[in-house]
Amino acid sequence: MTSLSAPGASESHSRGNSPSRLVKQAAEHSEERLRALFAGAGQDHVFSYFDEIPADARTRLLSQLNEIDVERCNRIFAKATQAPPHDKNRIDPLPETGFDSTLTASKDQVEAWRATGLQLIAQGKIAVILLAGGQGTRLGSSAPKGCYDVGLPSHKSLFQLQAERIIAIQRLALEANPQYTAAQAIVPWYVMTSEPTRAATEAFFRQHNFFGLEEENVLFFNQGVLPAFSMDGKILLENKSVVSTAPDGNGGIYKALRREGVLADLKARGIPYIHAYCVDNCLVKVADPVFLGYCITKNAPCGAKVVPKQRASEPVGVLCLRDQKFSVVEYSEIPAELSASVRADGVTLTYNAANIANHFYTTAFLEGIEDMEKGMEFHVAKKKIKHVDLGTGLVVVPTTNNGIKLELFIFDVFPFCENLAVLETARKEEFSPLKNAPGSKDGDSPDTSRADVLAQSKRFLEAAGAKVVGDVEVSPLLSYDGEGLETYKGMEVIGPKVLELSVEVA
Repeated sequence: MTSLSAPGASESHSRGNSPSRLVKQAAEHSEERLRALFAGAGQDHVFSYFDEIPADARTRLLSQLNEIDVERCNRIFAKATQAPPHDKNRIDPLPETGFDSTLTASKDQVEAWRATGLQLIAQGKIAVILLAGGQGTRLGSSAPKGCYDVGLPSHKSLFQLQAERIIAIQRLALEANPQYTAAQAIVPWYVMTSEPTRAATEAFFRQHNFFGLEEENVLFFNQGVLPAFSMDGKILLENKSVVSTAPDGNGGIYKALRREGVLADLKARGIPYIHAYCVDNCLVKVADPVFLGYCITKNAPCGAKVVPKQRASEPVGVLCLRDQKFSVVEYSEIPAELSASVRADGVTLTYNAANIANHFYTTAFLEGIEDMEKGMEFHVAKKKIKHVDLGTGLVVVPTTNNGIKLELFIFDVFPFCENLAVLETARKEEFSPLKNAPGSKDGDSPDTSRADVLAQSKRFLEAAGAKVVGDVEVSPLLSYDGEGLETYKGMEVIGPKVLELSVEVA
């Protein structure tokens, strides 16, 4: 298991100074510097209780403040809260160029994309980034979301299902390209956690022996945080010695890739292409060779996989053009008449490309995002935020929204991309989100996730000529995308059963 982080500062020593004296001098210098910095930014109230808190609390507060780029925080707060609303009438459908669909492409075209992707995987040119910072709170679990068991016959977690797909695609890549070796066909897995989920995620991977992956190729890094603000832009204190913070959104991944050393590791490994996705999709094709091959064939620096909307009113973000730039527009931002409009065939929605947070990047593109970030507009979320009342010094737990949390979304980079490759795929094969508690009437629950995995397994087996009775689960180790099941032709497979690569588990 590897934990990535940015390199720390080196220590220095001076003759005649004891280590404890140097630490004290460094702390005093840090306090002086930080006081000046935060005062210059109009945020010096964070030191309101500094002189009355214990020495260890002072040290922790200085350490936290040292990690905050207060001028950047002020800048993004101002940009986010003062930006004019988007013009809902400046929304247009995606251009036909740069958009393709596996639902309508020829079999030969799809196989050509797949072959390209498999060859690059065999060459060791592909890495995967997993967004896994969330907890399973809405599912009734305090564990990281990726640890969740949706109730499959195998009782595999989301993490395990996805790890096994990496193992499977590495094997398939070598079978298709035997001129390469297993030492080359490695897909490193970069797992983005959050501070609350980091330790539990790493422990879960270790407990399960990294699900069969080599430990050195599973790398963890943390999502960033931003201070929480009052409505007028003042940084809130959670208590007298702690700044209130919140995750900076899944779009914070771009800064985290630099800060935590991921980009440096990709460069050291010589990996030019990345597949990124969210943990809460039990059907995700990790390191999908078709999607990878498609984006690379299009010579695109960035790509997005989408699925058709289920209905015009489906509450899902849509990939389209806003102000003639690629954007994901929330369903609530699209006028009803536009949402309901259809194409020339009279059936397909004009705005049909549902965003599923499934992306492709070149490493070169990720390295250039730092300049783009200055123009990105953070999203405002008004929240009830526990904080210290600076007038009384007491902690207040509000009952109405009193503050603002800022976040970026991973798709906020799209408007800065002139050539975005968009590939539409079948929803039933690739997208089953896990958002809600068991039994939820709104779907997107463990019940729907379990049903979707079992339905896919049934389709795989029936396409191979088998008859399926009951709940039969095909392990990703046995079949990544329905291949390799010929041995079940003419058989009746009765569940509950798990079909594994070498053994069957009742």
